[in-house]
Amino acid sequence: MGSASPSNLLVEVDDRIATLTLNRPQARNALSRALTHELWDAATAAGADPAVDVVIITGSDPAFCAGVDLKEVAGEIAATATERPVGDGPGRGSDGLYRFLPVIDKPIIAAVNGVAVTGGLELALQCTLLVASDRARFADTHARVGVMPGGGMTVLLAQTIGVRRAVELSLTGNFLSAEEALRLGLVNHVVPHEELLPFARRLAGDIVSNDQVGVRRLLLHYRRLASAATLEEAHLLEGILAETWERGTSDVGARRADVTSRGRD
Repeated sequence: MGSASPSNLLVEVDDRIATLTLNRPQARNALSRALTHELWDAATAAGADPAVDVVIITGSDPAFCAGVDLKEVAGEIAATATERPVGDGPGRGSDGLYRFLPVIDKPIIAAVNGVAVTGGLELALQCTLLVASDRARFADTHARVGVMPGGGMTVLLAQTIGVRRAVELSLTGNFLSAEEALRLGLVNHVVPHEELLPFARRLAGDIVSNDQVGVRRLLLHYRRLASAATLEEAHLLEGILAETWERGTSDVGARRADVTSRGRD
């Protein structure tokens, strides 16, 4: 049913859902090079696994992720893994974004169980959806530390909560509570801490129950919309999506009863 990867990352696959748990609780799940490699490889494997439809990323309590391990970056501790060649793992793409996660054709849900700070917040922002425990807190502390963001903070955070709010968070380094994050639209849901993973799995299960060809096509479409320059272009992309969706691609008739039943429930 499930299997464990090296201790920095725990991997479980069940009911077509892969759960990846950052497992460096003594370091608040800071992203060492070894952990980033393991996370990249596990997400890549989940993307290629025909038995997986949705991925959940969470952390071992009490933190989600405190960001990049600055002790390793500063050379205070030995490198935890050999640096990989460009294109073979986490790194900066041709678009300038440093990706902690590969781009896969399946949704990734961040189940934020505690603090998500700086690179940890960027990791969460690179996911498709965010669900937060009531213990979660969020912050961009790049300016406090004296380093610059490269994992999408100034772009993805601004797209999510608006430029002025993003600028305030980046310049002050102040923390957002889970409820504040919900109010600003940073997270989709806030739930009691003990309900976080069950809730995330139920949400993932709702996605699993749908037509997966359609789910993946819609996910790709939303990604393309993020690069649309105008509203007219966005509408055009949706029109192309509808007009090129071949009849018979999905078994609509056989699924209609399931859709109706869920709506009644």
